[in-house]
Amino acid sequence: MSKLEVIKNKILAGDDLQRQLNYWRFKAKKIVFTNGCFDIVHRGHVEYLAQASDLGDVLIVGLNSDASIRRLKGEGRPVNDEIARAEVLASMSAVGAVVLFDENTPKELIELVQPDVLVKGADYKPEDIVGYDTVTKKGGEVVTITFVDGYSTTNIINKTKTF
Repeated sequence: MSKLEVIKNKILAGDDLQRQLNYWRFKAKKIVFTNGCFDIVHRGHVEYLAQASDLGDVLIVGLNSDASIRRLKGEGRPVNDEIARAEVLASMSAVGAVVLFDENTPKELIELVQPDVLVKGADYKPEDIVGYDTVTKKGGEVVTITFVDGYSTTNIINKTKTF
C-alpha cells in the first residue's frame, strides 16, 4: 500500500469508522478524541495534536466540514477545503483517524465514538466542553491542553491581509 493510500485510509466515515472503533476496542486501545477546524495547520496545531495523542493509544480527530465552518466562522472560511484539511491531518503520525462532521458541534460524533479521553484547548473549562457528560458518565476523562502563544489560523489570515 502506498503512503498516500495509508493517509486516505485514516479518513473514516460510516461503517468503516464503526469497524475501526470495534477493532480498537477489541484490542483494548485507549481512544482519545479531539475536534476542530484545523483550517491552516500550524505549529500550535502540531503541538496540541501530539500532546493529545500522548494521552492514549489512538487519537481520533473530529473535523468540521466546510459547511459547518462557514456557519461558525462566516463566508470566506475555510481557507482549505475539508478534503485537503482531512488529508493533512491524516498524514500526521500523531493522528490515528480523521472523521468529518457537519453539525455545529461534535456531540453526535462523541456519542458514537465514546472516547476514553476527550481533549480541547485550555480556553475551555472541562465541564463546558461538548461531550463532557458523555465521556465522564462512562468513567472517561476530559483534559485541556494549553495553546502555543501566538499561533492561530485567524492570526495567520490577518497577517497575510497586511501584505
